[in-house]
Amino acid sequence: MSSSQHPIALRLEQQVGGATKLLATVMGLPLVDGIFPALVLAGAVNSVTGILQVGLLVFGGSATVAVILAEMDGTPREQAATVLAVGVVLIAVAAVEAAFAPTIKSALHTEIFERFAALVMLAIAAKTASARIGEYLPRPAVIVGLGMVASFQPGGFEVVVVPDYALVLRAVAAAGTGVAFALAVALTAPWLRGVVDIDRFRFGSAVALGVLPLSLLGFAPGRAPLAVLAVTSLLAYDPGEEDVEDVEDQTETKTTASEVMAAETGAHSQAVATDGSGSDDSDSGFRDEREPWM
Repeated sequence: MSSSQHPIALRLEQQVGGATKLLATVMGLPLVDGIFPALVLAGAVNSVTGILQVGLLVFGGSATVAVILAEMDGTPREQAATVLAVGVVLIAVAAVEAAFAPTIKSALHTEIFERFAALVMLAIAAKTASARIGEYLPRPAVIVGLGMVASFQPGGFEVVVVPDYALVLRAVAAAGTGVAFALAVALTAPWLRGVVDIDRFRFGSAVALGVLPLSLLGFAPGRAPLAVLAVTSLLAYDPGEEDVEDVEDQTETKTTASEVMAAETGAHSQAVATDGSGSDDSDSGFRDEREPWM
C-alpha cells in the first residue's frame, strides 16, 4: 500500500534521481518556485493556524509522504537523519526569504498579489490531484511572476534594513512544522507503509490545498484546511488490507502444511502397499520354481 504514483514526485524523480535529492527537491520546491514567499506576503503565516497549515500542506504535503514511504530506504533512524539534514537547510532558506519579504511587499499591491498567491495554491492542488490536468497549467513560478508584475507599484518601494523578526520567526515555525511532520513520517515509516493508502492521502491533501487559498481570501473558515487534512488522514488509514494479507498468508501456510502432510502420508501408504505386493510375487515365483515333489 505504500507505493504511489504521485504526479509531482514522479516528475521530480525523473529529473533529479535519488531519494535524498528527491526529498530535498520536494520540500524545497516552495522556496524555489516562490510559493512560500508568496504565502508569507499574503499573510498566510500571521496566525498559529496559518503556520500549521503552511507547514503541513506546503512543506509536508502528500509529495513528502510519498517520497519517504515509497522511495527512501534504510532504517527509520537513517531516514530521520536525512530529513533533519534537509530540514536544516530548508529552515535557513525560509528565514532568509522571510527577512526580505517586507522589502518586496513595499513594492507590491497586497490585495492583487494575494489573489495570485491563491491562484498558485489552486494550481498546485490541481497538479497534485491529476498529472493530466497539471500538464495544461503553468508552473507556480510563472504565476508568482505574473502576480508580481500585475501588482507592482514602484512608488511605494522601500528597502527595509531591519527585518521583521516576528515574521521571520513565524516563517521558521512554518518550515519547522513541515520538517517535524516529515520527521514523524520517517520514524514511523515501517508501520505507516502497511496502514496508509498514499494515493488516497494524496487526493485528500489536494482538496486541503484547494481549500487553503479560499481561506486566505475569506471564502472559507480559517481552519478549514486543517479539518480537511484531519479527515484525509482518517480516510487514508486502512489497516484492513494488512490484516487480510496476514490472514491469507496464514491460510496459505496452513494449506501448504496440510498438503505436505497428506503427500507424506500417501507416499508412506504406497510404500507399504508396494512392499506387500512385492512379497506375494516373490513367494509365488518361489513356489513355481520348486520341484513337483517338493
